[in-house]
Amino acid sequence: MQFVEDADLVTSTGEKIGRVDRVVIDPQSHEVTHVVVKKGLLLTREKVVSVEQIDTATEEKVILKKGIDDPDKLPDFEEKHYIPINRPGVEQGRLPEYPSPVVWYYPVPGIPWRGTGPYGPYASYSEPPYVIKTERNIPDHTVALEQGSSVYSKNGEHVGDVKRIYTEPKENRATHLLISRGVLTKEAKLIPTFWIDKVTENAIRLSVDTDVIDRLPEYSPSE
Repeated sequence: MQFVEDADLVTSTGEKIGRVDRVVIDPQSHEVTHVVVKKGLLLTREKVVSVEQIDTATEEKVILKKGIDDPDKLPDFEEKHYIPINRPGVEQGRLPEYPSPVVWYYPVPGIPWRGTGPYGPYASYSEPPYVIKTERNIPDHTVALEQGSSVYSKNGEHVGDVKRIYTEPKENRATHLLISRGVLTKEAKLIPTFWIDKVTENAIRLSVDTDVIDRLPEYSPSE
């Protein structure tokens, strides 16, 4: 299978659900476990699809297996949990009452908490009654690699951006990355995944120097 930047995710009946935004990969084994899909145009929601739910993935689209046709039943990529702060005078698990309306601003380094109360936006300064914890519905020790992530050589030079990820169908392991570089004339290179040294959400670092990448022949996806 291959996962291409912005490929459509469609049901077995051809209904478009969204587009591929990230590929979830284990940095050690290179196993692809999920794809993250952006659903909607204006109010986007990110959904997680496991590779077991995918029938085929081509250059243009990722097709789901039969019976998986309701995008709302797919888990959200990120879920936010509001955890009450345990401090004197505040019962754990219950938010205290405040004068209405109250709008809490999330923390920014160097800027105090600010609440808007009945006497104007600068009337009160206090902490909100909770903190926000964000969890991702992907396996531990995996990375949600953004399509278009930058690729760097061992000596730290930018050698291209990820445009496509090829996997071995039976094991769902990434075997190669298709990267491209250049502004006007795009040059494509096919990179084996055993050259990968480190993976983060928006960057891949290789274990080979830039001159090794330069010596690779230009690759055409139609080959």
